[in-house]
Amino acid sequence: MAFNQFTNLDFQDLRTQIKDYLRSNSNFTDFDFEGSNFSVLIDNLAYNSYITAYNTNMAVNEAFIDSATVRENVISLARNIGYVPRSRRAAIAKISFNVDVSSLSARYVTLNAGIVALGSVQNGSYTFSIPEKITVSPGSNGIAAFTGIEIFEGNYLTKEFTVNTAQLDEKYILPNTNIDTTTIRVSVTDGDTGTIEVYNAYENIFQVNSESRLFLVQEIADEKYQILFGDGVLGKKPPNGSTIKVSYIVTSGTDGNGAGNFNFSGNLSYPKRNGDVIVDTAVTSNISLLTVSQASENGDNIEPVDNVKYLAPRVYASQYRAVTSNDYISLVPSVYPNIDSVSAYGGEELDPPQFGKVFITVKPKTGEILSDTAKSAIKSGLKQYTVAGIQQEFVDMKFLFVEYDSTVSYNPGLITTKEDLSSRIFKSIETYSKSSDINSFGGRLKYSKLLSVIDRVDTAITSNITVIKMRRDLTPAYGQLANYELCYSNRFHADLEGFNIRSTSFKIEGVDGDVFLTDLPNSDGLTGVVRFFTLIDDVPNFINNNAGTVDYVKGEIILFAVNITSSDIINKIEIEAIPESNDIIAKQNLYIVLDTTSGSKLTLLEDLVSSGSDRSGSSYTPPSSFVNTKRFTR
Repeated sequence: MAFNQFTNLDFQDLRTQIKDYLRSNSNFTDFDFEGSNFSVLIDNLAYNSYITAYNTNMAVNEAFIDSATVRENVISLARNIGYVPRSRRAAIAKISFNVDVSSLSARYVTLNAGIVALGSVQNGSYTFSIPEKITVSPGSNGIAAFTGIEIFEGNYLTKEFTVNTAQLDEKYILPNTNIDTTTIRVSVTDGDTGTIEVYNAYENIFQVNSESRLFLVQEIADEKYQILFGDGVLGKKPPNGSTIKVSYIVTSGTDGNGAGNFNFSGNLSYPKRNGDVIVDTAVTSNISLLTVSQASENGDNIEPVDNVKYLAPRVYASQYRAVTSNDYISLVPSVYPNIDSVSAYGGEELDPPQFGKVFITVKPKTGEILSDTAKSAIKSGLKQYTVAGIQQEFVDMKFLFVEYDSTVSYNPGLITTKEDLSSRIFKSIETYSKSSDINSFGGRLKYSKLLSVIDRVDTAITSNITVIKMRRDLTPAYGQLANYELCYSNRFHADLEGFNIRSTSFKIEGVDGDVFLTDLPNSDGLTGVVRFFTLIDDVPNFINNNAGTVDYVKGEIILFAVNITSSDIINKIEIEAIPESNDIIAKQNLYIVLDTTSGSKLTLLEDLVSSGSDRSGSSYTPPSSFVNTKRFTR
């Protein structure tokens, strides 16, 4: 008898296996037809086996982080290896305003915790709050200046608990979802003395004793959170009868990004003597308009399960210390949510080397450049992991554009229209341009993959000859004498006749007309010079044969001091280079963009042989991959 797969999750297969078993036993004969009483029993057995197998598979799968699917289980498994999944994050804006209290004789003015402003985003209005009060003393002119105040998108809420030590396994569970756990503030009021003590979130346990006023936040079921306190040995235990007050901000996450206009809705107060008592008195007038130094950004939703499953083992592998480049690549996304891709490399990889430094480049989910606030937030989050002696520096990402010039041959008898085929080829290339192969630091444009993407669009395509070029965009300092450096980090092709590099037009001081740049390699083909030229009847007229240097091995262009006054393309000069390899790799702070717009070209040619127009091929000339780099157009 064949081996029975008791973990099989197919009901019909289980039913067949039971019947096969009964056939092997001569005592059972009345079972192999639908009207049999045994048939009902077989169905029940198969159903019970199916349910048991399903539950067994689920139990086993949910015991491992890479196969678990239930969020609660994934979170629990991540917690076992010390990884704390990220909660929702409120978008943060920075505002400033002044309050004139010269007529109030106020020693200080307090912006109380809670709602501060209403901000407008394209999809609606959102409330912005602060998690704790901010106090400012007025200047000699009576003006209290609230400068660079960070406000968090979301509603400010509070929850109180009464400590009852007689209740075993007492839990302090916050009733709301969508909480930004970084905004949680906790205080404990002693029921006997009325003393209020502020508790702080755990950062590490190494300096914790029985009197340490600390708390932990732990995600539980349904994306809610539980507040945990010490047991009197490791952290202070709130006394019986005391009142725990927890405040926090419930946020909309990513929806709150982009708010740049705010109206003040905060609660201001100042201390005023009323007889023998000093009371907080509201300030409702002489409040200036809000100025915005930073629109709301970096809001994010709760960390997805797939992200937890990916990062938790990698952060654990780093042993929660940032030493190697891989450590930083794993840890940075865990401390800062608004990240699409991250690159990290040591200073020893540079030429010349910069020992003791690690360079970090981040591509945010929104925008291209990290704000100073975001960089500070990442540095602050990495403090707990950073090893002494290693200095972190942020390097803004640079785009390395890849352009293609593709000539596609096709059989006209197998397509609807030439325009339809062209459209589908463009769409296929655009889809590939957004793939994970390319869209990450360390991404690679695979030449063979690009060819395959084109060839697979339609069976009518008989061949494609595709030429690849790299491009960096130079942003000139117009009207200033400046040096420039462009690194492609991919080896340049070095035809000794030159013209391996070319640019769009620009103007420089002291030269009439449009100027272009190109290259001329030295005899070794490893280095060369940059040359400036104008065009006279489309023939290059060289005006500077030593305008800079080229390192073909590094893929690096350096321009000596030059005063660029304008350029044909607003705010940039496009500089193309022919790569030595058709496979392009994004190294260090470079990020590949496959240009599917104006920089690339698609040409369709009828294949005369496959169409039958020239079966012998006597008049057919295949397209060539040779690039005419000496032809320049305005």
